[in-house]
Amino acid sequence: MSVLQRLKGGLVASCQPVDDGPMDRPEIVAAMAQAAVAGGAVGLRIEGVDNLRAVRPLVDVPIIGIVKTDLADSPVRITVTVEDALALADAGADIIAYDATPRARTNAREEVLAAILAQGRLAMADCAALEDGQAALLGGASVLGSTLSGYTAETEGRHEGPDFELIAAFKALGGFVMAEGRINTPDLAARALAAGADAVTVGSALTRLEHVTGWFAAAVRGAK
Repeated sequence: MSVLQRLKGGLVASCQPVDDGPMDRPEIVAAMAQAAVAGGAVGLRIEGVDNLRAVRPLVDVPIIGIVKTDLADSPVRITVTVEDALALADAGADIIAYDATPRARTNAREEVLAAILAQGRLAMADCAALEDGQAALLGGASVLGSTLSGYTAETEGRHEGPDFELIAAFKALGGFVMAEGRINTPDLAARALAAGADAVTVGSALTRLEHVTGWFAAAVRGAK
């Protein structure tokens, strides 16, 4: 069974703790990943080469790898260099995700995509708009993600929740569609599949304890 067949119709858990928080350690990320798989996740999204190296020997589900970098002159953060892509391939990622928007970064999106494919890995295009997905498919990406819709200057505020319209538009393009971004309830995950997604990635609601605790704490305070 291929990697994408294994992900089809399932949940991908994004095991990304809050940066520099108490859970931001490779051994804890590895434990999160194991717990997510035990709970039914059919795949994982892991940030950072050290975290990926810690997780890879412990699970047999497909892993989407990314490296996040804060650049001084660009808002692009996801797998911004060819070097990052090569390191993720070496660490055992089955799929490597990259920022597929046309925004400037260290290496152009086309260069990063080509590096991923040259390593024999599948590429996931983290997109903000339909045009990003169209360009990614032409370049050889296998997975189109709605990841960045609402997180770029051009799309900020477009949707309060998941971008179901973009998911449906990607489905019409062909390729494998990954719903990702602001999917924080089981109902929204199910709606993403109904909109045309092949699989759904959920992050904060599963693995960022500080965020989830904050949601409940705010609700309790508001009820007083």
